[in-house]
Parts: sequence; structure tokens; C-alpha cells
Amino acid sequence: MKIFKQTAWTAVILTFAVCSMHFSARAAGKPDSKFGGVQIGAITYSFRSMPDQSLTATLDNAVAAGLSSVELMGGPVEQYAGIPAGEDAARAWRTGVSMDRFKEIRKMFHDRGVKIDILKLGDAGWSDGEIDYAFNVCKTLGAKGISTEISAEAALRLLPFAEKHKLYVIFHNHGQPGNPDFSFERILSLGGRLMLNFDVGHYFGATGRNPCDIIRRLHSRIVSIHLKDKTGPQGTPADTNRPWGDGQTPIADILLLIQKEKWPVTVDIELEYDIPDGSDAVRETNRCVEYCRNILAPKK
Repeated sequence: MKIFKQTAWTAVILTFAVCSMHFSARAAGKPDSKFGGVQIGAITYSFRSMPDQSLTATLDNAVAAGLSSVELMGGPVEQYAGIPAGEDAARAWRTGVSMDRFKEIRKMFHDRGVKIDILKLGDAGWSDGEIDYAFNVCKTLGAKGISTEISAEAALRLLPFAEKHKLYVIFHNHGQPGNPDFSFERILSLGGRLMLNFDVGHYFGATGRNPCDIIRRLHSRIVSIHLKDKTGPQGTPADTNRPWGDGQTPIADILLLIQKEKWPVTVDIELEYDIPDGSDAVRETNRCVEYCRNILAPKK
């Protein structure tokens, strides 16, 4: 009986602590884009049309769009940290730079309530020292891994570094699944630290198939999803980005499947349709956030 009382009291304390943290976050004006148990984020590439491309502006844009999670593009990160101009100088800088400025970045995002979930930095063509640097930056920022384009060659090149740093290589697809010879499983079988950043829009645009089939089969290897609305290969026009709700990607099916199964998959908005006159990328990203909210946590 005594053990039960202690356990019950502990549960009360933990519940109070979680509620207090949630209240504090809201009181501090921090964003919260986790709806019905599903974390909605965005790749900061979505803000590429904004006039200020600095890291501080990127963070401001994320908060203004209502995002509490991002896949962070590496360019503004390196610029904030002081990367020099010139390819040779940049290579030398990467292999010797301190992580202090990157620690500042992590704190800056944390203080505004935005989690850096994934870092898009580096590729298989970098030198060993530069790839080590990319993973060190990723770890310092608190991200799960680095994202890059999917290929067997990239998998073989980057896997040893992911294993060394105990992080993930997170592979993004474009239209490759439209090739009958392409296989996600074949590439993932090369190593356990190879994961997917599954772009459901590109998948649907290239194949016309419901992405839920892949999500069901490979959910344990999917870290994140890039969400967009597109027409399929038989659409008019075919394989084309559309404002959300005007395309054919089964967005609701995807979100509700992840919610129902409680899979820990982050869903990242990738804004690629043409921005309407009078709007901008921040407003349109926020509209996509609200689109997801209305599916996952509709108002009663």
C-alpha cells in the first residue's frame, strides 16, 4: 500500500510538472505544433523566398509560422558560425572550427521553443574531415542526424560516420520511386543507422500510389516525412505542386495513420507551391500548419 501511495504521488507530481511546463511554454509565447500526438514541423527551405536568409531571421520565421520543430538548412547555420568565403577556405575552416558558436545556436532555438530535429548539412562528396564536422555540428545542435539525397553510394560513404557518431543518415527522396528498379529497402539494408526522410509528395507525384503503404511497411526506419500536396502522374498537369487541398496527395490519410499508430515520425511541411499574391512563405507555412491541426485536432 505504501508503494502504491508513493507511485500515485509521483504520478501526480509528474503530471503537475508536465502541465506547468506546457503552461509556461504558452505563457512565454513559444510555439507548439504537436497536434493529437503528431509533431508537425517544417524544413526551413520553406522560407527560401523570404528577403532575410540569416539564421536569426529563419528562427523568427519558424516561430511566426507556429513551428516548434524544424529540419534546419545548413547554409544559415554555417554563416552564423562564421564560415569564410571560398571553397578551400571553407574546407579548412570546417575541419578546425570550435563548436562554441553551434552551442549558441542550439540555445537560441531552445530559448524560442523550436527543436532542431534534423540538420541538412554536408554530402557524400565531402572529405572525411568535413563529414566528421557535419556530424559534430549535428550532435551539438541536438539533432537526430543529417539529411541528404538517397542513393546506395551515399549510404556506403556516410554510414561509417553515422556509426562513429551514433547519429543517423536520413535519406530524402525525389522522384526515384518512379523507377521500377528503385528500392528503399535495398538501401536501408546496408546499415541500421540509415533512415528515411520520406517525401510523400514526390513519391505520390512520381508513382500515383498511396504513401501510406510505404509508411506502414517502413515506419520503424522513417525519422521524418516531407509533406506537400501534388498531382499524380496522371494529373493535369502531372506531378505538380499545388496549394494544400487542391492536389491529390492523401494528406489526411497520412496524418491520421501516424496518429492512430502513435509512430514517432515527425511530419515536416515543405512549402513548394507558388505563393499567392499578397502572401509570403511564413503565412503559407502557417496555413499548412493549420491544415494539419484541423485534421489531427479539429475544434469541437
